[in-house]
Amino acid sequence: MSKIKQTSTNFSNKSALSEECPEAYASTVIGGQWTLVICSWLLSGKLRFGELKKKLPNITERMLTLQLRKLEENMIVKRTVYAEVPPRVEYELTQIGYDLKPVIKELENWGDRHKKLTSQ
Repeated sequence: MSKIKQTSTNFSNKSALSEECPEAYASTVIGGQWTLVICSWLLSGKLRFGELKKKLPNITERMLTLQLRKLEENMIVKRTVYAEVPPRVEYELTQIGYDLKPVIKELENWGDRHKKLTSQ
């Protein structure tokens, strides 16, 4: 997952659109293949990295790490490290992360309806 060059036209377009349109801003923050899936698992409570990995068997450890860092950076997920041996790290949604619940549920419903529509 590489960063977009800040001098690129793509970066300029995304920045301008995000400033003008709250929907575009939100999709930039929560967009991505894994973001909403990770958040949907965390809706049920705190999970450790290994537990998340088991729930998402097709994601690589590197991608899960990158996605969790991005979610933490965007203040959607809180990472708690416990001073134990071996170290224990838990991930949980922040309040703004929990606010995604109706959005996730509605996208799930829409996805089911769209699948049925396109499979006919």
